[in-house]
Amino acid sequence: MDKPKILIVDDLIENLISLEMILADFDVSFIRATSGMEALRKSINEDFALAILDVQMPGMDGYETLSLMRKRKKTKYLPVIFVSAIHQSDLHIIKGIETGAVDFIPKPIIPEILVGKVRIFLDLYLQKEELKNLLEKLEENNKELEIQREKAEAATRAKAMFLANMSHEIRTPLNGIIGVSKVMEETQLDKNQHELIQIITTSGENLLNIINDILDFSKIEAGQIHLEKIEFNLLDVISNIVKLLRFNADEKGLELKIELNNGIPDTLIGDPLRLNQIITNLVNNAIKFTEEGKIIISTEIVNKDIYKAEILFKIIDSGIGISNEGKQKLFKEFSQTETSTTRKYGGTGLGLAICRNLVVLMDGEIGVESKLGEGSEFWFKLAYEYKDETKKGQTKIIDIPDNIKIMYAEDNMVNQRVTQLMLKKIGIECDIANNGMEAYEKFIKNKYDIILMDMQMPELDGIESTIKIRNYEKQKNIEKGIYIVAVTANAFSDDKQKCFKAGMNDFISKPFKEEELKNIIRNAIRE
Repeated sequence: MDKPKILIVDDLIENLISLEMILADFDVSFIRATSGMEALRKSINEDFALAILDVQMPGMDGYETLSLMRKRKKTKYLPVIFVSAIHQSDLHIIKGIETGAVDFIPKPIIPEILVGKVRIFLDLYLQKEELKNLLEKLEENNKELEIQREKAEAATRAKAMFLANMSHEIRTPLNGIIGVSKVMEETQLDKNQHELIQIITTSGENLLNIINDILDFSKIEAGQIHLEKIEFNLLDVISNIVKLLRFNADEKGLELKIELNNGIPDTLIGDPLRLNQIITNLVNNAIKFTEEGKIIISTEIVNKDIYKAEILFKIIDSGIGISNEGKQKLFKEFSQTETSTTRKYGGTGLGLAICRNLVVLMDGEIGVESKLGEGSEFWFKLAYEYKDETKKGQTKIIDIPDNIKIMYAEDNMVNQRVTQLMLKKIGIECDIANNGMEAYEKFIKNKYDIILMDMQMPELDGIESTIKIRNYEKQKNIEKGIYIVAVTANAFSDDKQKCFKAGMNDFISKPFKEEELKNIIRNAIRE
């Protein structure tokens, strides 16, 4: 910071020298002016901390000089101290204050008084300058933060786009692999062929699980996970998990048991999909790290009031257990408990991190009790609202008519064939459109009940094609539009919102299973 400048104005040079000597201890620069006009000129070109102004000067006195200073933006608030031998009447002091001076010191000047007053105004000036510098620095920092924020947002968008595109590129061929292997499993095969097909299916599903882990972790990290609040039955959720994982457990000769507390309400309210994900991850881990014995999925009520039930979930295994050092690494991203487990058991090291993040997202707790070589007990607590009512009968499953007409818009030939085979097995023939424009043209020429619309296609993508179809229906005053289902491999971005906004009715992710396809068709029939 430069030295503060003090403007001293007096028509007598000896008075100027006297002022400089009195104020010599201050680390300031003195700028002299011997007339009011000279003071005005210098106040235009210099920035002053303070002005000491004589009242009696030839040509333009101090009052007139200060009045003109106050009319200028630069000197409007400059602190000015009058010094004058005219002090016989208070009127001179009052006039000086009314003109805009901050003080009036009579001559002969008492040095201590002048020094004390100058010190006050210099301190105020230095504080003001320091504040000004801080504000300028803050503004610079804010600009830099804004630049960094924009860069971070751009990086996040790029990451989201990359993951969405990678999801599509990986899931599209994976849909073909899993789909074809599932279809082939139900054909006439000898024992060796059936075993090979099962290996393809299992490998494909394992690869899909790894992709899902990476994408789910990215969604949680980006704050894009939205929890549902719907009614579900806990026994149904856990039973479905056991059905899906029993084959893996049976292959290793493991017993997979459910121990459900009788006090758990029939109908809970929350997100069954995310609960399914947590339990599935933990049970999969238990199967992976257990060579013999059993795995138990246990639930019990730990707290219950008229609104909520807090449930303790336990997944207990008789596996390899975890060392104290290993427990420190649990629930951390891209981490395995032991360096050797990555090579022996595989996995991304994301499963437990996702479980922890989901449990925290649902305001719960998660932990583990384990000893090396003595098995593990993973537990988590979640509180759910509930409806205390007896379980109702199953909803009647709607039969799918064989005369339903479906078009599948998809540019990937493998996925076209897989979906055709799935639908043929259900008893439905389906037309194929190789891109969004062809889908639109076929829609106009033919009468379909359902369009399965892939999101990423040449010429027109699924969103653009749907918008054209909905605009056509609007122009033709078609009251009930065709049922359009988004088929996408983009598991990361908020595709559902985009699809529904474009006018689509439903949504299915690649790779999809036969039962999921049936449910989509049933939903269309209900409409």
